[in-house]
Amino acid sequence: MPTSPAVRPTIPSTVWLTRGRHPAAAADQKLRRGLRLLKDSHAIDDFLELPASGTAPDLVFEARLRAAGEVTVRARLSLGPGTDAGRDWTLVAEAEQPWDPSWPSPAAMFWPQEPDAEWYLDAATGLRLEEINPLPEDDKAVRRLLRDCARDAWRIHVLVHEAMTTDERGRVPLARWLPPGLRHRVVEHRATPQQSRVANWALREFGVEVPRGGAVVLPGAPAPEGYDAEAFAVRAVFLDGTEPGDLIDAVTRYDALPRALPDGAQDALTALREDWRLLTVEEELARQRALVAMYAEALEAMTKSRDLYREAAERANEALAAFRDAADAPGTGRPPAPRTPSPSPLQQLTRTLERLKAGGPKPRRTTAEEAGDPAPEPQSTTSDH
Repeated sequence: MPTSPAVRPTIPSTVWLTRGRHPAAAADQKLRRGLRLLKDSHAIDDFLELPASGTAPDLVFEARLRAAGEVTVRARLSLGPGTDAGRDWTLVAEAEQPWDPSWPSPAAMFWPQEPDAEWYLDAATGLRLEEINPLPEDDKAVRRLLRDCARDAWRIHVLVHEAMTTDERGRVPLARWLPPGLRHRVVEHRATPQQSRVANWALREFGVEVPRGGAVVLPGAPAPEGYDAEAFAVRAVFLDGTEPGDLIDAVTRYDALPRALPDGAQDALTALREDWRLLTVEEELARQRALVAMYAEALEAMTKSRDLYREAAERANEALAAFRDAADAPGTGRPPAPRTPSPSPLQQLTRTLERLKAGGPKPRRTTAEEAGDPAPEPQSTTSDH
């Protein structure tokens, strides 16, 4: 009988996460330089690079800022080792309260905000964020790309179909109108007028379809609870330079759905929560107090355990002394077996004493008993009157 897949935890409402790829080997240098500039300009409160010896093969950077002037946001970026394609990075951030899309993108806490920034690449597809990405001309390449995008749970992929070839007014990226917290998590794809059929053929297995001249938000895998293909399809997108309100609304609603943590995100979130090093003075003091309380509790438990062992040992010694006295006394029979002791830390010792008692010395027989003569009857002490 097939087993049902395990239920995957959803992304907490306080968490923002994404991943990307930097094509240059000097990505770590750009991170350090960007973080220093952000701290000097007070765009972030502070940052920290963790010792490479403890995070190898990745490099790990932490940064902290205050969103809306008062909400503390902690972010952790892991930069992977270099490959021919570049260096992949994973970013997880968590705020003190549910995430507001109007807050700044946590990616801006690490990477420099400049035109044509190299870190804008999507790790799964190699496509650029905050830009328009035309579909490939080859039909097979279109199918492969859209299938991968429809399964991607890290990014929000949006496919826009052009009803007719657009002019410069229609070449405005969707990211221009998105809230800041969504701009670095959305990948926009564009299909030419003649690519409608191949695009929908590729998406048929996911139960979604892009309307002619419209757009659709792809579901990801697994699809979020509450995702309905028709609810996230926009019938018409006017590519004339005006704000596509219906499409912005569809992307924002999709982002608000309870979505499962992507593969690898659980470990990144756990590291953010449990291995955080960039502490304020107050946080460090609270941490030390918690450690003192934990050690005090452990010491108290050890003291209680020691007292219990000591009490059990004293009782065992008393029982052993009583047993020896009874065994050495002349003319006495075997002492009665003690009651079965209740479970204690010295249960094994008690069982050993019982074995000693069963095989211990017996009372010495008298001379008459050895000769086989009956023992003399006791004389009566009652006087005759």
